[in-house]
Amino acid sequence: MNVLVVVAPGQGSQTPGFLAPWLDVPGVKDRLEWLSAVAGMDLVAHGTTSDADTIRDTAIAQPLIVGAGLVTMLSLFPHPSAAFSQIGAGAGHSVGEITASVGAGVLSAEQAMVFVRERGKGMAAAAAVTATGMSAVLGGDADVVVAQAEKHGLTPANMNGAGQIVVAGTMEQLAAFAADAPEGARVRPLEVAGAFHTHHMAPAVATLGGYARSISTHDPRVKLISNADGQIVHDGRQVLKRLVTQVSNPVRWDLCMQTMADLGVTAVIEIPPAGALTGLIKRALPGVETLALKSPDDLDAAWAMIEAHGRKSSLDSSPTWRLLIAPAKGTFRLLSQAQPGDALVAGESVGSVDTLRESHEVLAPHGGTVVEWLVHDGDLVSPGQPIVRLHPEAQEAMA
Repeated sequence: MNVLVVVAPGQGSQTPGFLAPWLDVPGVKDRLEWLSAVAGMDLVAHGTTSDADTIRDTAIAQPLIVGAGLVTMLSLFPHPSAAFSQIGAGAGHSVGEITASVGAGVLSAEQAMVFVRERGKGMAAAAAVTATGMSAVLGGDADVVVAQAEKHGLTPANMNGAGQIVVAGTMEQLAAFAADAPEGARVRPLEVAGAFHTHHMAPAVATLGGYARSISTHDPRVKLISNADGQIVHDGRQVLKRLVTQVSNPVRWDLCMQTMADLGVTAVIEIPPAGALTGLIKRALPGVETLALKSPDDLDAAWAMIEAHGRKSSLDSSPTWRLLIAPAKGTFRLLSQAQPGDALVAGESVGSVDTLRESHEVLAPHGGTVVEWLVHDGDLVSPGQPIVRLHPEAQEAMA
């Protein structure tokens, strides 16, 4: 069985002029100009003529990376429904997870650009409060590196796998760590504006959390692997919540790659600005075909990879959630102890609806994972009123 995973890179992957060759592809410039209008900045100029210092600015880099991913993803899959039917899973590193969420159908491109615009502004403002930064640690024992970093007050902000950990904190903490580097490890300062994915970004989390309450979502149409813990997230609201909290929490790309392995990944395509993630995947998952989509010259190879490794997503032919509804008017009595994320077995009773004359049992005929309870014990319900939302356990097609 072949499994294709499409991944989107994060901040630091951008280079001056990386979008220039894409402007010759029909529709790309027009779409990028539209996303520029939404983001309130000239993404065309930033992707083609702006210098390295300009596009290193967090408030510019993040919308640029997401915008670039969105317009080039449409060259890879001109019809999103075609992508849903061929991608086995999607993932993004840090800000790239926003791009992946659009690819999975959770957010619209316009919602994503507003979100990433405010994310970039909020993180830039948070970074300006204290002089902070990040350093890549290459090699060494991972447990020793983490312990040494924490000894100096640093946070292991990116657990990237393949022998790479990124630590973050104040410049003084980073300097002390570099002077006391773990055995066998090389420490390389990164050219970023702050300690991303640490508590230093808390003000940005608060801002984004407020905006998130007004953002509508859809459940993913492909398996979406979360930065937080490598888990596959089925609920759109949960995806958005994780995008918010991700800003101040470590990125566990190592766990994302482990999930890819568990899914049986056979090929990975990285969308622009591509290269960093395929490098990690080559080292962590030997034998998996990889393609860094750097220019339109790579499209033929990408389409051939999709043809060879793409397969119909089980989520595309199955509902992404089911509702259990009240069979009658009455009082709902909760019997299940299941919390969101817990699984119900087929035929399990979740409660009953009691009337003056009789009690009607509420069963989960197909089982599934609890997404959210929509009523509470003792609530009055009407016939057909939703009681609980479940994500079905999709049956994968046999090879």
